[in-house]
Amino acid sequence: MEEQPESGADQSADESSKPEKLTRIPASIDRALNSFRERYDDSPVRWLEIVCLLLIVVLCDVTIYRGNGFAGYAALVAGVSVLLAGGVPSKRPHMATWMFAILVAGAAARLAWCGSGLSFAAGVVVMFGFAMSLVGRTPYLIHTAVFASQAFAAGHHGLNHYWTSVARIKPPRRVQNIFALILPVFTLVVFGALFVFANPDLASALSARFSDLFALVGQWLENLTPAPLEALFCIAVGWIAIGLLRPILPTASDEADADSIVPVETGTPEPRPTPLFEAFRNTLYVVVGLFAVYLVFEFQTLWFREFPEGFHYSGYAHEGAAWLTVALALATVMLSLMFRGRVLNDPRLPMLRKLSWLWSIENVILALAVYNRLSIYVNFNGMTRMRTVGLLGMTSVLFGFLLVVRKISKGQDFRWLVRRQLWTVAFAVYLYAVLPVDAWVMRHNVQRVLSGDLSPAVQISVHQTSAEGVLQLLPLTQCDDEIIREGVKAVLAQYQNYSENLATKRKSLGWTSRQIADEELLRTLQDSQREWSDYKDEPRRRTAITRFHEYTYQWF
Repeated sequence: MEEQPESGADQSADESSKPEKLTRIPASIDRALNSFRERYDDSPVRWLEIVCLLLIVVLCDVTIYRGNGFAGYAALVAGVSVLLAGGVPSKRPHMATWMFAILVAGAAARLAWCGSGLSFAAGVVVMFGFAMSLVGRTPYLIHTAVFASQAFAAGHHGLNHYWTSVARIKPPRRVQNIFALILPVFTLVVFGALFVFANPDLASALSARFSDLFALVGQWLENLTPAPLEALFCIAVGWIAIGLLRPILPTASDEADADSIVPVETGTPEPRPTPLFEAFRNTLYVVVGLFAVYLVFEFQTLWFREFPEGFHYSGYAHEGAAWLTVALALATVMLSLMFRGRVLNDPRLPMLRKLSWLWSIENVILALAVYNRLSIYVNFNGMTRMRTVGLLGMTSVLFGFLLVVRKISKGQDFRWLVRRQLWTVAFAVYLYAVLPVDAWVMRHNVQRVLSGDLSPAVQISVHQTSAEGVLQLLPLTQCDDEIIREGVKAVLAQYQNYSENLATKRKSLGWTSRQIADEELLRTLQDSQREWSDYKDEPRRRTAITRFHEYTYQWF
């Protein structure tokens, strides 16, 4: 007897189960998709976001591709930041947003006043940090670089999201009302133009009256039409801008600050001695003793004394300060490496911490010694850009050391320290890029020369400066020293010729090349040109400048 087939109910159940097995997504892929959905912002597209995106493309085209200078870059940094703030669909701003908004404003102001490549780079970095803070993420320096690089990948997903969502966008009621007015007017203009073209006499009469207007519009349209390379540039800018408006965000675990507490304080593993404890303890004993002896020597040789003729200022106050800064940085690295890992779970850790506090106090005193050496050098022959760099660098190293001390006292982990150390260095670079360093340096030197200390005149003679620095030289035209007074007049006459040529060139390049400091300098020099009218003659001007250089070199 043949075996009977299974019932229809069982057969339909089997058939219904087959598609389910075929369409079921593997758990690993499903988890990856869910993770991507959490990391990617797929909120609905708004009209404001589209408008901000188009304006970003236009702004970058005008200021970068068609631009010619730092005024355009100032508009770029400030404008893109504002447009990102308006276009980000799901804003979760926090304190970092306002802090980076201030940094963006400072960078833009510096670029408009007296820009440089460094200030533009600083502006771009803080602009990306501001964009990252707009989506609720803390802009640590490395994370900001990753956030900027992800814009290429995120741009593809964002563009696809725009394509699928644009059909569902409905114009707001106000836009509909505006269309109700614009559409009839546009129709009237189009048909009116057709009727005019249909009557040759009327067309020629209107053409004579509006020929200039038509020529202007035609020229504008010709300039507006992008070249192939410019079109590619605009596409690339739009792609990146979409990636910034809709970024692929790190997960919460990636973004967590990881302010973890050391194992001893959490009490997870049982305290256990580590073989490195003795090595670290003996090392701290050695450096505490060595630093104590050296600091006594430092105070005896360089504090509260008059320096003799021929004192080696460069060796002690310049090179020596650099070596002491390296020593302080090395101490920072050593302390950071000592207090991590298994050492933090050693029962003898309190003893190691006491030694580290002693060494930390000595390091702070060493930092004061470095500041003293730098001040000795400044008092010797004035201020320069590099001495400003030295002060900022030393302050960064000192602040980094204090971060290590806080890491040890609060039990923070190594990642916490690295993030804040990078912030410290980046902020020091930002300050140097944005602050009016040349103006401060020259003002310091000029005031000392006018007070009777002529040694800083050598810095005015041998170092180039920007327009904001030249503006500070005007009071020296009244200096009592004849060689310095006449030399500065000749220098100002030379700067006037350069500024006039630069202004002519920038006028042809357009508004993006403008610099407020250069325009202010030219206006000031032209108003005061009577002071150095004798040096309009180039040979006489060159003779006075050469005499100025040779005279001031005695203080080099």
